[in-house]
Amino acid sequence: MTTRQGTGATSDIDALATLKLAAFERIEADFRDSFVFVSAVHGQRRFDAFPVAFTVRYLHALWICDCKDRLLNVPRSIRRYEGRRCLELLHSWHDGETSQVVGFLHTKLDSLPFAQLTQQIIEAERSGYTSLATRLAHGRLILLNRSFNLAQALAAIFTPTTDALQGQVRSACIQYGHTPEQLREQLAALDTPLYAHIRHAELARRNMLVMNAMGVCVANNAADRPGQRTERVRIPVAPTSPPFAEVEIPGAMTLSSMANNNPQKLDLAMPPLLLDGLELLGGARQVVH
Repeated sequence: MTTRQGTGATSDIDALATLKLAAFERIEADFRDSFVFVSAVHGQRRFDAFPVAFTVRYLHALWICDCKDRLLNVPRSIRRYEGRRCLELLHSWHDGETSQVVGFLHTKLDSLPFAQLTQQIIEAERSGYTSLATRLAHGRLILLNRSFNLAQALAAIFTPTTDALQGQVRSACIQYGHTPEQLREQLAALDTPLYAHIRHAELARRNMLVMNAMGVCVANNAADRPGQRTERVRIPVAPTSPPFAEVEIPGAMTLSSMANNNPQKLDLAMPPLLLDGLELLGGARQVVH
């Protein structure tokens, strides 16, 4: 009975994994575009303008990335996308609640450690770690781009009147498939077994393949290509001097013959055993064969 229940449970998990893979295939193209867009907003690109439609797209992209994590069962120990929160923000934005969206953007794109990075760059330059200083300076520019993008997004939100802003929000929500009815359905879907966490090898394999490809796509720039590496990622160099104690181990050898495995140089594998006990009794020494 126990075996049958285990087999049935495994079959249910396999069926759910198949449904998850099929659901991901339907959003895979959207996920690839969304992942690149989120990376751009987070500093890979400095936008000259960031209209309200881009903010809606940013919330949509975070939700899509969260759906990918849920479908392919990425561990949720770190809340990096907050897809449910993004849907809730879009739903309230339909009704004119802008302050929560502004707070969310501020949390995601602000509070950046410019002072600490600048100090680390100075210390690296003083220590002669030019490659490390260069990488830190590149990272500081990425964070600066993120700060610029936040300013552009807030400017687009603060400039129009309340009615004009609400019209832009609703128009963009229709474009990205987030009408109030759709938002309610999307929020309810997150509570279904399709988006629940299960462990399955095929889901993990699919996630690794997808993210390997996306990592190459996002890091395809001059600063992230192999070049002058920092100390932490430098290619290892084999030592030129020999080790202190080196013993060369020959290939496999059969040492069962008397010619090899015979440290006492005996003629027979089982030599005669000498018994000295009789000598103690006054008898002659005997040899037992």
